Amino acid sequence: MGIIMTNCVVISAAVVAALLAGCTTAAMASGSCDMFTGTWVTDEKYPLYDSASCPFIRSQFNCHRFNRPDTKYLKYRWQPKPPCSLPRFDGVALLRMWAGKKVMFVGDSLALNQYESLLCLIHAAAPNTKYTVSPRSRKINPSSTVTFQEYNVTLVYYVTHYLVDIVKEKAGRVLKLDEINEGRNWLGADVLVFDSWHWWPRSGPKRPWDYIHEGSKVMKDMDRTVAFAKALNTWARWVDANLLHTSTKVFFQGISPSHYRGQEWGAARRKTCMGETEPLNSTWTYPGGPIPQQGIIRSVLAGMAKPVYLLDFTFMSQLRKDAHPSKYNGGNFGGDCTHWCIAGLPDTWNILFYAALTGQRG
Repeated sequence: MGIIMTNCVVISAAVVAALLAGCTTAAMASGSCDMFTGTWVTDEKYPLYDSASCPFIRSQFNCHRFNRPDTKYLKYRWQPKPPCSLPRFDGVALLRMWAGKKVMFVGDSLALNQYESLLCLIHAAAPNTKYTVSPRSRKINPSSTVTFQEYNVTLVYYVTHYLVDIVKEKAGRVLKLDEINEGRNWLGADVLVFDSWHWWPRSGPKRPWDYIHEGSKVMKDMDRTVAFAKALNTWARWVDANLLHTSTKVFFQGISPSHYRGQEWGAARRKTCMGETEPLNSTWTYPGGPIPQQGIIRSVLAGMAKPVYLLDFTFMSQLRKDAHPSKYNGGNFGGDCTHWCIAGLPDTWNILFYAALTGQRG
């Protein structure tokens, strides 16, 4: 196949608008409560655990270990719009519910953020429960597994930045928009939580592929939002083909926002999350607006045969410009305004995940 050279814009606003025009609401759990609309309120009972006692946190998320001086970011509880309310997270009940089962988080480092927060919440609820970690080095290649032995509950993180495959060929590294051969490694899980988008806009040396392959075409590049939509539809077809007639519960993590551009929350253009200590006080909108690709996720999920629950964390996380590691991350990623401190915001993600799993919606 020949290489088709394209001069495309990486993310086209016009394409995003066209894709969003047909967006519909994603498949969600039944009920009138919208747990993802609300506001952040202070709660002195927070955090739900001491991060120093959690053995699962990687250095890049461990803000306490690297001496973040403020603690107010730990004291916020999500308050959904009435009549909804957050349930109390019961880690022992969750272990019992998952006894003998495998739970897998599949995606990039934002999925890892949620995964390690969940491990901490469970460990805090059952601190004397023995566990094993595989591999013992904790290196993710391509997965990392923790098993809580007493309950025979296995939690896995599987890294994939695009959900679709990247294959090494003679021409170079090829991003295959219509292939998910890696998916065979996800079969057999009782609960699957997916995420994607964070890596799609990358360019230059940070981009882990050289060409894009779709159908009979090999391209040097293409509009990344279009590519994301095509890949997400490939993922949706894979889920419907492989999981429709199984009892596997499928979730998709909403796009996690970053805070590198202060104008998005009414600050100076060059302001980042560095030094931020309080969330944005808003109950309805984020000044920078929604993330357009979140609408693509909603549209794709709505067209699937297999029910997929959208963990719609985007808006609530946009308000949390204070919750990133910034420089308190052991020197990883520089000033990190993408990932989140643990303990911190991802704990609330997991309370909402717990609410969806148990049907507790207020």
